[in-house]
Amino acid sequence: MQHEIIIAGFGGQGVMSMGQLIAYSGMLEEKGVSWLPSYGPEQRGGTANVSVIISDEEVGSPVISHPTTAIVLNKPSFDKFEPLVAPGGVLIVNTSLIDQKSSRKDITIIEVDASELATEMGEPKIANTIILGAFLAKSQAVSPDSVIESLKKVLPERRHNLIPINKQALEKGAELVAM
Repeated sequence: MQHEIIIAGFGGQGVMSMGQLIAYSGMLEEKGVSWLPSYGPEQRGGTANVSVIISDEEVGSPVISHPTTAIVLNKPSFDKFEPLVAPGGVLIVNTSLIDQKSSRKDITIIEVDASELATEMGEPKIANTIILGAFLAKSQAVSPDSVIESLKKVLPERRHNLIPINKQALEKGAELVAM
């Protein structure tokens, strides 16, 4: 099984962190992994996207033309990547920042009010982790336990106190897909 994932949004939304978590988790599970970031010159507020491939076999190329999953965190990313999702694929939309609906009937659409849910949980910065939880529940690309282990590599040590709330965020995202 191969998952070709594009995660896209503004810089500062945790796009790169999500990609790193998926990639590190794939490596922990001894899967074939590719991680290819792309972002504008701005550190925060500019556009950013990352392509991640997780496969049961070796990954030959990091380039993704038609992702099996696109996770879009803002409207420009929705506009760019929604048409590219492969038929039968999944589009995960942060409805906190995107009010547009996909008209595609050949893909699964998962809408997550991530920013609102993260604020309700008391930590606005975990919106990306809620969406990641929804992705994991839908795709089974890697296990949530591997993601929690990978958080120790992605988060600086001074931020390890955020691991429990990130675990709750993964669980919240998974619950949304189970509904």
